[in-house]
Amino acid sequence: MKIKFLLMTLLLTNFMNAQNLPKIFSPNPDHDFGTILEGAIVSHDFEIVNNGKAELEIQKVSATCGCTAANPVKNKLMPGEKTTIRVEFNSKSRMGPQDKYVYVFSNDKENPNLRLSFSCVVVDKMTQAQFNNKIPKLIISKSSHDFGNVEEGKVVSVKIDLKNTGNDLLKIDNVKTTCGCTAALLSNKTIKPGEAGNLKIDLDTANREGKLTRTVTIISNDPAQPSQSITLFVNILKRK
Repeated sequence: MKIKFLLMTLLLTNFMNAQNLPKIFSPNPDHDFGTILEGAIVSHDFEIVNNGKAELEIQKVSATCGCTAANPVKNKLMPGEKTTIRVEFNSKSRMGPQDKYVYVFSNDKENPNLRLSFSCVVVDKMTQAQFNNKIPKLIISKSSHDFGNVEEGKVVSVKIDLKNTGNDLLKIDNVKTTCGCTAALLSNKTIKPGEAGNLKIDLDTANREGKLTRTVTIISNDPAQPSQSITLFVNILKRK
C-alpha cells in the first residue's frame, strides 16, 4: 500500500511540475519572402510567445549560413508574454530557391531548440523584369565619336541621342567620365517608354597634345544593358 501511495505521489508531483514549465511557441514559424532581386536585403520579425506556466529564458539564437538573427527584444518571458526575433537575409551573390533556418535555444525542456524558417526565390534583374513584363531599354544614337583634329585649348562638343524603346520608365542613374576631362549634361534623367532625350558631352583639350581617347559611361536601369559606353577620339594639335 505504501509503495502504491509513493508511486501515485511521484506521478502527481511529476504532473504538477510538468504543468509549471515554460513553453516556447511561435504562431508563424515559417515565412516566405517570395521573389526578390539578387542583392536585396530582406528582414522579418518572428513572434515568440511563452505559452507555459513558468518563466521562459531564451538562451541563444543561431542562424544558418546566409542570414543573421538579432537577439530577441526580451530574453526572459513570463507566462503569456511575447517578444520578437528579427531575421535578416542578404541575397548578394545568391540565386534561385533559398531555404534558411534560425534556431532558438531556451529552457523549454520539451522543445529546447525551436526552429524558425524562411524561404525565397532570388532572381537577377533581367529575370525579374521579364517576370513583370516591364523592361526599359536604352538605345544610344552612337557608341563612338571622332572629333578629328582639334587645336589645343578648344572645347569640343557632341550630342548623343537617347531613346527608351522599352515599356517601362527608363532611369539614368549616373554618367561617368574618365580623367575629369569630359563634362556630360543630361536633358532628362528619366525617359518614358517611346520618348527620347539627349546627352551633351564636352571635351576640353587644354594642356593636351596628340591622339586622345576618352570614354563616357551611362548607368541606367536597363536590365539587359545597365552600363553603356561612348568612346571619344580626338587628335590635339599644338596651338599656333
